[in-house]
Amino acid sequence: MPSAGVLTVEEIYAEHAKFVWRNLRRLGVSAGAIEDAVQDVFLVIHRQLPEFAGRSSLRTWIFGIVLRVASRQRERFRDNQQRFTSMPGEMLDVITANDQGPLDLLIERRAADLVYAVLDAMDEEKRTILVMVELEQMSVVEAAEILDIKLNTAYTRLRLARVAL
Repeated sequence: MPSAGVLTVEEIYAEHAKFVWRNLRRLGVSAGAIEDAVQDVFLVIHRQLPEFAGRSSLRTWIFGIVLRVASRQRERFRDNQQRFTSMPGEMLDVITANDQGPLDLLIERRAADLVYAVLDAMDEEKRTILVMVELEQMSVVEAAEILDIKLNTAYTRLRLARVAL
């Protein structure tokens, strides 16, 4: 992959939109606010791309932006007490393959609804580390760096998140 300085926002969007979409949802952004949140992430990427120094991978840098946008979105909607709602089918189709039969899609959607419900019930620290390490397959070291926490703290949060799950 070329360095981020060479990539355009359009190329980054094409490669990372699904990653952004699913992680915003996993991090507690309501289904009704997900499109705005995705747009916010890519606006931040557009503004900050020239300053991206490559000290981390592009994916890690984007995940940091996703974390901040998700946090702002949750704060925005916390007063309205908008909690988990089932993800509309067309949204799930964006983040899953659709070469499956109708029963497979239904099972997958129900499983995704359950995962989102469990994630939504977790506190932010546990949910964040669980999404990063277990769902996005980042290393605990990477997660600790992004979250700016000690490595032992990251391992403790991950252990507690696994127990909660």
